[in-house]
Amino acid sequence: MDASRTRARALRLAVPVAALACSLALLSACSEDSSSKSGSTTAQAAVPMAAGDLQDDYTKVIKEVLPSVVQIEASSDLGSGVVYDDKGHIVTNAHVVGDEKTFQVTTANSETALTAKLVYAYPEQDLAVIKLDQVPDGLRAAAFADSSKVEVGQIVLAMGSPLGLSSSVTQGIVSATGRTVTEGPAGGGTGATIANMVQTSAAINPGNSGGALVNLDGQVIGIPTLAATDPGLGDSAAPGIGFAIPSSMVKTVADQIIKDGRVTDSGRAALGITARTVVDDSYRAAGVAVVEVKDGGAADKAGIEAGDIITRLGDTDITTVTSLSEALAADAPGDKVTVTYTRDGAEKTVDVTLGEQ
Repeated sequence: MDASRTRARALRLAVPVAALACSLALLSACSEDSSSKSGSTTAQAAVPMAAGDLQDDYTKVIKEVLPSVVQIEASSDLGSGVVYDDKGHIVTNAHVVGDEKTFQVTTANSETALTAKLVYAYPEQDLAVIKLDQVPDGLRAAAFADSSKVEVGQIVLAMGSPLGLSSSVTQGIVSATGRTVTEGPAGGGTGATIANMVQTSAAINPGNSGGALVNLDGQVIGIPTLAATDPGLGDSAAPGIGFAIPSSMVKTVADQIIKDGRVTDSGRAALGITARTVVDDSYRAAGVAVVEVKDGGAADKAGIEAGDIITRLGDTDITTVTSLSEALAADAPGDKVTVTYTRDGAEKTVDVTLGEQ
């Protein structure tokens, strides 16, 4: 083996990322010509080519989408929003708007605050729509993707105003899809249980809520909503674990709010009860007590009464109100499930056709 081939082999071993770069650059740039002794030059060139292409993708997406991401200021809170259409509608999180009705909105292209009013907030899905009083020239609506096509490993960018730093961008990947997450009211959320959330490693910080999680095609795949917390660190945010409401659900809710002024078809299953968590003799959560039954609701039609204690929904054990909400999040209105409950110490089961929340 001559010296140049030995050096080329050593360089390829020392730079293992060259193989990854080949998948991002032209394939021909990574294939070594057996009649040539310039393999090391080819391997070195592939890395900056791929990095340059990816950087170009980042800057292109940021230029396209960032003008559609705004900062929303309420009297006591600060968050982000995404321009939904050319009529001045902006979608955000319900926990960003809170109980407020009017807001100050700052776009990425201006430091002048615009005024906006609440159209409708839907805390059950932690989504809300506000509308600008005046639509400025050049306001650009974002493009929303079909979130059912989102795949684990996709590169994504999170855009918003974390900690009040407007027009900030972080990057990561889609870490998982289909997560069911319950927000903690103490952390500023609405307490909603939300299904099919997109998990991402892109940094999600206070102020990112309501902003945009974007793919490299410049499409919004989700609305960043919350970061996981680590009880071992005093419930501070767990780095690299954030969640976004999928864009398809965002579109479903926003379209109804804009058309009808409210959510008319939530797609969320419900038993039609008010409930609370109960504990056993060891003070461990042991079920959900029915406090009130909605007239004509799913539970009412099935004969469930106030005072019954629900312990199972289908094959899922129910120990808390949160576990009941998470179990229901996997079902749809009209689905039939078996509910196990106790009444006066006796265990009973009943088939329930779920209603809508």
